[in-house]
Amino acid sequence: MAEFVANYDEDKVPDYTLPDPLVFEDGTAVQNAARWHKRRAEILSLFETHMYGKMPAATAGMHFETRYVNDRALEGTAVRREVRVHFAAGAEAPWMDILIHLPKDADGPAPLFVGLNFNGNHTTHPDPEITLNDRAANAARGQAASRWPVTRVLARGYGLGTIYCGDLDPDCDDGFQNGVHALFERQNAGDAWGTIGAWAWGLIRAMDYFVADEAIDHTRVAAMGHSRLGKTALWAGARDERFALVISNNSGCGGAALSRRRYGETVGRINTRFPHWFCDHFKQYNEREDALPIDQHQLIALMAPRPVYVASAERDRWADPKGEFLGAKHADPVYRLLGTDGLNAENMPPVHEPVTSRIGYHIRAGGHDVTDYDWDRYMDFADEHGHKRA
Repeated sequence: MAEFVANYDEDKVPDYTLPDPLVFEDGTAVQNAARWHKRRAEILSLFETHMYGKMPAATAGMHFETRYVNDRALEGTAVRREVRVHFAAGAEAPWMDILIHLPKDADGPAPLFVGLNFNGNHTTHPDPEITLNDRAANAARGQAASRWPVTRVLARGYGLGTIYCGDLDPDCDDGFQNGVHALFERQNAGDAWGTIGAWAWGLIRAMDYFVADEAIDHTRVAAMGHSRLGKTALWAGARDERFALVISNNSGCGGAALSRRRYGETVGRINTRFPHWFCDHFKQYNEREDALPIDQHQLIALMAPRPVYVASAERDRWADPKGEFLGAKHADPVYRLLGTDGLNAENMPPVHEPVTSRIGYHIRAGGHDVTDYDWDRYMDFADEHGHKRA
């Protein structure tokens, strides 16, 4: 097999035609909000069939267990709790742990950001009281703390929740023998869900818990994710409209970036390197992006009219910053049909000049990461769009 060589030359981006989010598969136009809801269902089904796979509902035996509470965490500024979501009855059933920090001085239910992490909840803060996850015991405490600035978030009046993605499915091609796939009879169909589907399913199950927790304002929960977990946040937000705000950080191919641009990572490359992420049907579009009946601007449009924010990094060419911007931009007509503004920028903005319309966007200096600058923009955006506690 020839070595993959990424294209980073705008002059070599091929001509392409995007599928119109406001035109049904039969060619008829979407002319009003009622018709959009039908078109939305059609687009969602296309993403299920051709990309992320079909996701099952919650299991009947799912239940929640609060395993730890500290009402004076982080030097008395936070309430910390750890909640285990058991996905079925029985001690051997799969589970995930949600680490939650809420502002100590909250005088009512707190709005919340929630996202998956890569190496265990204990990596998001160095506090030794946070339970060490045996599934990620080799990961050091606090090693990812820069990506989860909990003190900064709490100071703005928001809570922060996080879940280890490996609790839901290991990030490896293991035939789906581990993780939550084992709860369900595996279908051999090409539209069976993959690992990103399992991760998104976990975020949705976390939302089930937030609805039941009176300390959390479940009407103001934002799903946030970085890189492959940014793809996950977008798919979870598309599937579950209870997420009031959705944030994609450097999500690239399979996330916010347009596949048809073939810039940086491509469909063929992502499916070859990570064959477990998407459904098998997606592989038939390797090097055939124009044959896809969908593209990522339609995924972003599935959030409408809820606020959605897409963020890029200047040196993260692999994720195609311009393609991420265009993914957001081409979702604009759906938002405007539904009576809100969309992305109020005709062209990609300069570095560090965020756009904060209903579809938000920024590109910052630096590479593939989550920084304080990113988090500050997300909280500013949440404030502006009514996400902060009333």
